[in-house]
Amino acid sequence: MSKKVESLESSSKVKSFFKSPARITLLIATVFFVIALVESITGAVDISSPGTSGATLRFAIPLLMAGLGGLWAERAGVINIGLEGMMIVGTWTGAWFGYLYGPYVGLLAAAIFGLLSGLFHAILTVKIGIDQAVSGLAINLIAAGAARYLSGIFFPPVGGDRTVSPPVETMPTFTIPIIAPFFKSIDEKEIFLISNISGLIYGVTTELSVVTVGLLLLLPLTSWVLWRSKFGLRMRFSGENPMAAESLGINVYRTRYIAISISGMFASLGGAYLSLVASSVYREGQTAGRGFIGLATVIFGNWRPSGVFAGSILFGFTDALRVRQNESVMAILLAAAIIAGLLSLYYALSRQWKPMSIAGIIALTGFWLNRQVETIPQEFVTVFPNVATLIVLTFLAQRLTPPAMAGMPYRRGSE
Repeated sequence: MSKKVESLESSSKVKSFFKSPARITLLIATVFFVIALVESITGAVDISSPGTSGATLRFAIPLLMAGLGGLWAERAGVINIGLEGMMIVGTWTGAWFGYLYGPYVGLLAAAIFGLLSGLFHAILTVKIGIDQAVSGLAINLIAAGAARYLSGIFFPPVGGDRTVSPPVETMPTFTIPIIAPFFKSIDEKEIFLISNISGLIYGVTTELSVVTVGLLLLLPLTSWVLWRSKFGLRMRFSGENPMAAESLGINVYRTRYIAISISGMFASLGGAYLSLVASSVYREGQTAGRGFIGLATVIFGNWRPSGVFAGSILFGFTDALRVRQNESVMAILLAAAIIAGLLSLYYALSRQWKPMSIAGIIALTGFWLNRQVETIPQEFVTVFPNVATLIVLTFLAQRLTPPAMAGMPYRRGSE
């Protein structure tokens, strides 16, 4: 009994650590300090360069939109495995309508068709009662096949082919005045730590697309809807206890229709971002599993908008490193080992033996890999988001709080 109480107290201490704003700020400051130190030791200055932070933001936006889409659906009680297919809908419709009428019309078309694809998933799962996983997988297969079929019909006559659309007009970018030049000047002075942080800020404040800013604003909007609005309360109630919600006069079916439709729209906008902002062309396989990674960010973020954003940035950062210098991956591994070692020391001083052991094992593994491996294979960097999600599920499973009825079938009037 005493061991069980001690374990619960240890878990409570770990949870309270991550709920303290001051300690979270200290942890973030420590991470930046360690990264700056590792860069100065290894010479891998690409970790905090403006190019890396800018690329991280561009890679994170599609994951964020897919993650927010999954969050809307699951908070209402329905798992949306069809996020990948809905992103494909967005890439194709965005590129085709963008080619015909301009990129902004393409973005609008992607939102409309994504809304319809989400509504289709809602009808199948909520009204008809088809298994949610089967419905989502069907949408993924239908979207991929329809995109290939329609590409073969529409693209070749106008200069494309069965896998690539004709180019779409490039969307304009802008740089935030005063702020971007200021941090650029500090970054160029190469001041320890200060220039590293300035480089990160400069990277995310230059060459921004209006679409990037607009989609980022959907994050605080989602947070407000979920936790401050009457509809958000009804939606969360529908995901936690739909029978009780119905007894209080909440129309669970209508609430889920709206939430899942918006889920499809968000995912489709993430796909449109790939074909209209990131590349200005549609390519077959362009989503590259980002819908599934977006679904993983929902779990990684513990079904909260801020957590989804953090997971998107983390996974976007791994994508950014994959297309940049390989030495940066080894430097990040060393930085992670140092941070894990510091956490292990903190937990040891706090007499929290279980998290101390986990952090210590991660630190030792990181140091060993850094000493023994010359280069990390690109395949590992690519699969890192999946590995990170498995690690989170393994070590934080007891503290994850998904909606109680997410994925569970519900029929009106059932007991």
